[in-house]
Amino acid sequence: MAPANPDDGLTHPERIHQRREALRAVFVGIFAQQSRFVWEVGCGHGHFLTAYAQAHPDELCLGIDLASDRIGRAARKRERSRLAHLHFIQAEAADFLAALPEQAKFSAAYILFPDPWPKRRHHKNRLMTSAFLNQIAERAGEDARLYFRTDYAPYYSEARQRLQATPAWRLVEEAWPFESPTVFQARAPDYQSFVAAKAGGKSTLS
Repeated sequence: MAPANPDDGLTHPERIHQRREALRAVFVGIFAQQSRFVWEVGCGHGHFLTAYAQAHPDELCLGIDLASDRIGRAARKRERSRLAHLHFIQAEAADFLAALPEQAKFSAAYILFPDPWPKRRHHKNRLMTSAFLNQIAERAGEDARLYFRTDYAPYYSEARQRLQATPAWRLVEEAWPFESPTVFQARAPDYQSFVAAKAGGKSTLS
């Protein structure tokens, strides 16, 4: 599913509405039998989530990315692997969240090596904002986990600080649950990770 064409004569709010209605139509089939899902934000070519879905055949897995070529390559991985419980969707995170059925909740969200936007004037484009953390908390199921990993140390520090300042989430001391290197992880000489739990869920801290 491709986003609306900016030259289609629609206003910006109309295009947003069109994108979200198209997503709602897609979600009807995806969430017909299962409402909890594992979510990868910025799935790239689908390496990680395809491996995850192969290892977890009973979990509904959804990956989103803005780039159509990445989604195309990820979808081909899904088809070759014949994973009916795995879906790749071209969508912005805001549209994805707005279009989700009311009952749909994620059990885990993976944000792996997002664009760090290293220049200060571009920091506003970073995904891990307080607003985003609050938005995804609303669609997080009980005991949901958020997994973040980056090879850009300043972004790691900023994301961790933002999360600690967001009451909806709390850092937990847990092992990373599933390892399958993304393209960026394979190239990174070093990286840092954290795990966060939705506030109010079960704690693993002693």
